[in-house]
Amino acid sequence: QVQLVESGGGLVQAGGSLRLSCAASASASIFSINTMAWYRQAPGKQRELVAHITRAGNTNYADSVKGRFTISRDNVKNTVYLQMNSLKPEDTAVYYCAAAPSATLLRTGNWGRGTQVTVSS
Repeated sequence: QVQLVESGGGLVQAGGSLRLSCAASASASIFSINTMAWYRQAPGKQRELVAHITRAGNTNYADSVKGRFTISRDNVKNTVYLQMNSLKPEDTAVYYCAAAPSATLLRTGNWGRGTQVTVSS
């Protein structure tokens, strides 16, 4: 079982920036965290993929965040980051970190408890 711990959420004004971090447990196997991702869930809405990144650095983004958010990872630290710029009120959500051997397995993989991001207008 891989433990994922998110940090970096908070309250920010529209147009501002936040950086989220998610650290996987040191005992996590390379295979189990080959793909790491950020999801988000706004009140009354389904959880949606924000971005994911493979160990090799291949990335994929939701259309709604392209050009504003950047996902990156530090394979030595088993940590994935989400740099969020030009934030909008509609980005308000609980952001969750996930990890799995591949993108297709993320929803059934390991998940963090989430961190709240609130963007005020």
